[in-house]
Amino acid sequence: MSEKIRILGLDPSLVACGWGVIEAVGTKVSHIAHGVVRPPVKAGLPARLNSLYDELANIVQMHAPDSVGVEEAFMKNNAMSALKLGHARAICLLVGTQAGLSVGEYAPRAVKKAVTGTGGADKEQVAAMMNVLLPGCGVAAGDAADALAIAICHAQRVNHQTTLKSRRARSAPITPHKVAS
Repeated sequence: MSEKIRILGLDPSLVACGWGVIEAVGTKVSHIAHGVVRPPVKAGLPARLNSLYDELANIVQMHAPDSVGVEEAFMKNNAMSALKLGHARAICLLVGTQAGLSVGEYAPRAVKKAVTGTGGADKEQVAAMMNVLLPGCGVAAGDAADALAIAICHAQRVNHQTTLKSRRARSAPITPHKVAS
């Protein structure tokens, strides 16, 4: 029998950091909450990072997840944007680690494939699948939908790892046969 696990998914950004909380029991997932953290855009980088950390720490305290999934960074054309995204990712990783939670990291294509079946899905397709997989969540395309998708991707990985551990625990140790001489 699978245990219930609460997962926080994070879509890192210094502008609009999406978050989503789900509960998973085996392959069944249910929506708990979602939203977007918007650090003050006119503040300096240290203040924005601090604001992001504080908001995410409050979400962790409020929703008490067992584990966190964070989207990996990807490089487009702007190196400065990628660097800022890296700072936001660091805060997302840190908030989970500081809370003593296990943290998984997932490539954007892996997240999309986990929830839509294709790694090339667009944001509208991801949001549509979130509304199918998590009935009643009413999430629109964007950062919160992506965060819920990250949480589901993480739940699939955690479920897979739990299944493997369970199978290993149930299998009897291999003992060599003695050959009669």
